Amino acid sequence: MAASMVLNNVARGAVAIGAGVSLFQSSIYNVDGGFRAVMFDRIFGVQKNTIGEGTHFRLPWFQTPVMMDCRTRPRNISSTTGTKDLQVIQINLRVLSRPDKEHLPWLYSQLGVDYDDRVLPSIGNEVLKAVVAQYNAEQLITMREEVSQQVRKTLTKRADEFHIVLEDVAITDLRFGTEFTAAIEAKQVAQQESERAKFVVLKAEQEKQAAVIRAEGEALAAKMVSDAMEKSPALVELRRIEAAREIAETLSKSRNITYLPNANMLMNLPAQ
Repeated sequence: MAASMVLNNVARGAVAIGAGVSLFQSSIYNVDGGFRAVMFDRIFGVQKNTIGEGTHFRLPWFQTPVMMDCRTRPRNISSTTGTKDLQVIQINLRVLSRPDKEHLPWLYSQLGVDYDDRVLPSIGNEVLKAVVAQYNAEQLITMREEVSQQVRKTLTKRADEFHIVLEDVAITDLRFGTEFTAAIEAKQVAQQESERAKFVVLKAEQEKQAAVIRAEGEALAAKMVSDAMEKSPALVELRRIEAAREIAETLSKSRNITYLPNANMLMNLPAQ
């Protein structure tokens, strides 16, 4: 009888301990690094304060902690829109975003845990269409940095209305329609042909100037020789002697010539 009572007491104690352990485990929760907790109360609703990292207590069943990821996350936003000159382009945007930690209860109660999926694609397309419509297709290429800065400024301001912090916004890809791409290629070919034609014209002009200079030089040289001959007849005789020597040397080396006339027969000069 005594043994039975002891066993019953032990059983009751074990049940009480088990219930206490279970109650304790359900009363604590952990908030991991990079997360914040928003507490939902079954009586008062979403509480206005956020709970930081670490281990915390709650009222079982009455309170439920909701984990919100506060780390920076990347997202790509793609949009097909029209430019100012009615060209259709496809533009891709990379966004690094995180929630404003001070407004996590508002984000959870108004948008839910997937707030970024609900907001960023919508406002991203809205801003891209509004900004791109202010530029021509060619300006999107030549003024890409300015366009990117305007998109960043406008999108950051728009996201701030939903308590979302954008740490970086950048245009990663810009694709034009086939017609505009073909027009750009044709323009580049035309520019290359124009540069080639300019080179040909410049080369012809330089060759013309070189020919004029050469002709002027030859005329000046001929005039100088003529003036020298008029002033000194001995120069003519010197040229005749040099020519006769060259002819004689050439004839002496030829196998078909067995007799070389005297120099006075060739030039009517006194023999040396």
